[in-house]
This record gives sequence, C-alpha cells and structure tokens, in this order.
Amino acid sequence: MTQNSKRPEFTSYKRKFNVGQMYEAATKVPSALSGLSFNNKNNLLSEQFVERLQLAVTEVNGCAACSYAHTRMALDMGMTKSEINSFLIGDTTYVSDEEAIAIMFAQHYADSRSFPDRVAYQKVLEEYGQDKTRVILAAIQIIYFGNAYGISMSALSARLRGKAYKDSSLLYEVGMIISGILVLPFALLHGVIKLLLKQSPIKFNDDIK
Repeated sequence: MTQNSKRPEFTSYKRKFNVGQMYEAATKVPSALSGLSFNNKNNLLSEQFVERLQLAVTEVNGCAACSYAHTRMALDMGMTKSEINSFLIGDTTYVSDEEAIAIMFAQHYADSRSFPDRVAYQKVLEEYGQDKTRVILAAIQIIYFGNAYGISMSALSARLRGKAYKDSSLLYEVGMIISGILVLPFALLHGVIKLLLKQSPIKFNDDIK
C-alpha cells in the first residue's frame, strides 16, 4: 500500500439500524457470497468496480469501521486517495459513464434501507444484463450487512477513545453487537434456505407496503 489510510471520525450516526434490520440484511449474505463467487469465476466486474459500489453504500450508511477497512483495500487495489475520498463523501467526480447507473443504484439501495424501487433495479438489469446485475447486487448486499453490524462497533470504538457519538448510548452499542452475534447463525440459515429454494435475493419497496 503506497498511501496511508486514516480512520474516519464521526460525531453522530448517519444511519442507525435495529436488530430486525440487521437480521434482514444478514439473510441476504449467502446469496451475496454466491454472487461474488460467481464473479470470481467469470470476471464480470473488476475488483475496483466492486469496491466503488461498496464505498458508495458505506458513504450513505456512514460506517466508520467499514470506511476505514475499505479505504485500505481500495488503496491496495491502486485507487487513489482522491478517488476514494470522493466516493466516501458522495461526490460523482470519479464515476465513469459505464459505472454510473450501478453506483447510483448502490446509493439508492442503501438510502431505501435495502428495499429499492423496481424501476431502479430494472434500469440496472437493462444496462448490465442479468449476470452482471447479480454481481452488482451481491457487492451491495454484502457491504450493506457489514455496515448494519459495523456501525454500532464504530460507535463503541469511538466511545472507548473518548469520542462517543452524541446520539448513541452504551446500551445500544453493546446490545447491537451482542444481538448480531446471537441472531447471525439463524439469519444465515434463513438465507441459505432462501438460496436453495431459489427465492429472489431482493425485495422492493412495494413488497412491504
């Protein structure tokens, strides 16, 4: 790694999750891992493209731990610090025409709390085709779960450094971390069953109305 990465500092949450939302995100992990494995075998999307998608999601959710980890990975892949920072502040300067629709969908997926518009998803399908869209969704969903769990860990880490979030509490931070450990096996099993039954890996906003 030729450039140094610095741990992001937050004073409050950009996005908070509850246990139910974290569970829902975790059920998508088996399908997401399958999609990323599919990409590794077929080289549909570059590592940098996947990383940019994940940085875009992390920017919306504001997970300090994920920002730090993925900044390090992006630097190792050869992305410049300016490019990485632009994604972490929601700037589109470094978004190419070829990746724009996918990046915007990644932001929309996070902003909609994992229940995007069907029309937005259909645009991704039309632009990239079914196989690439599978990988795009997988990249988004795996980091979305990472954010859902990592945000409380980020807050606790800040608290231990004497920089507690203004809108947080020790009870919430520890409760989310412990809850994540307890529910993760059940959520992953749920996700594996959905994968085996070939259920759709995505739910839309009109599915929950």
